[in-house]
Amino acid sequence: MSIYQNNQLQKNLLICGDNLNAMDDLIKKGIQVDLIYLDPPFFSNKHYEVVWGDEAEVRSFKDRWAGGINVYIEWMRERIVKMYETLKDTGSLYLHCDWHAGHYLKVMLDEIFGYKNFRNEIIWEKIRVKKAQSKDFPKVHDTILCYSKTDKYIYYPQMIEISEKYKASHYGQEEPKTGKRYRLVTLLQGGQGPARRFAKKVLEPPVGKHWIWGQERIDNAMKAGNIVFSKSGRPSYKRYLEESEKTGIPVGDIWKDIAPENAQSSNRMGYPTQKPEALLERIIEASSDKKSLCLDPFCGCGTAMAVAHRLGRKWIGIDISPTAINVIVKRLSRYGALIGKDFEVIGMPTTLSELRTLEPFEFQNWVINEMRAKQSKKLSSDFGLDGYYDKTIFTDKAGIQVKQSENVGRNVVDNFETALSRGKFTKGFIVAFSFSKGANEEAARAKSEGLEIRLIKVEDLLLGKVKI
Repeated sequence: MSIYQNNQLQKNLLICGDNLNAMDDLIKKGIQVDLIYLDPPFFSNKHYEVVWGDEAEVRSFKDRWAGGINVYIEWMRERIVKMYETLKDTGSLYLHCDWHAGHYLKVMLDEIFGYKNFRNEIIWEKIRVKKAQSKDFPKVHDTILCYSKTDKYIYYPQMIEISEKYKASHYGQEEPKTGKRYRLVTLLQGGQGPARRFAKKVLEPPVGKHWIWGQERIDNAMKAGNIVFSKSGRPSYKRYLEESEKTGIPVGDIWKDIAPENAQSSNRMGYPTQKPEALLERIIEASSDKKSLCLDPFCGCGTAMAVAHRLGRKWIGIDISPTAINVIVKRLSRYGALIGKDFEVIGMPTTLSELRTLEPFEFQNWVINEMRAKQSKKLSSDFGLDGYYDKTIFTDKAGIQVKQSENVGRNVVDNFETALSRGKFTKGFIVAFSFSKGANEEAARAKSEGLEIRLIKVEDLLLGKVKI
């Protein structure tokens, strides 16, 4: 069965590749989504090389953009245009950014989505312990820019539990007879709207304001005695504490209640900018429902996919990194999601030419993953070890070196021997596209002296011909 049928996605989908091309393909197939969350590389001029949490993958990604902010924004613009085309008319987009480029991104988003479709600038306080700075206030928050495609969009108010401090500060009035605590809530909001009837009075809203309730709701509240008037004649709603305790209070656009991902968390994947599941849970629950399709075009370690799957939403994740895709597959398995059954993976490298064009660390990750080995904890120089097998696989440890090159020579084998001896390994593997005659001769000489070094061609590994 095809993944795509009648402009509908039949299974959840992980796509390995450039999101620009992937989204173009979705558009051609008529696939549209209800919610897009993206946490793209920030314009922070940082370069991360990190060991993933399970030690099986090393993730290397570049977060620097030659040419400055204008190049970065244009790079983002062409992708946002594709996201806009992919989004349904009732859909929303949440773009996660920080101070480096947030203001530039908002101007660009205003141009694509329209200024009137800007919904929120959400401030997420991600750093709780503020360090003193010799200059400037500590930078402790990220920004999430939220846009809808039209003025008719999915939105479900999110509520949080009321705190004792909030009760004391906001519910200071008490009814003499019942002892019930309450607060008065305004029925006015910015904008302009029609007059409403309050019992026998027809009241026009002040200039620049409108009544937030329709006539039926006002009539019901009047009958229940829950609308009171000030001395000036302005109505307010009497909201009781017990009502707020049942429903909670609405979440505003400053989020201080969601902690950043803890280093000891079981969800921690070793991704340096990993976002907490609670953050994605709030966004997904606010702007989607069980029928919705969610898209993360920079899905990284898959937090959006994991949460969407847990909440029963359909989803599409895109990342250019094969390492990231492998990590997401493992993460989804924790929720019982399996390839072929619950989702499909497309775009992973399957040819020699594709493997040649991978970033060096992505190529290394692919090789180590294919060999079912472990990634070395420390990034190493050319004559170091890139991966290893521990004693659970062989009697003694075995080392692996990866070369993304052709005609690997004798000197590489000779240096690898030194690295194996230094690490007290008794066996080794060198993986490359091809080897010289001298390399094979050196490996044969080492074996005759008791050190087995196998030279493995990438093509053989790709075709499944290698038996460890």
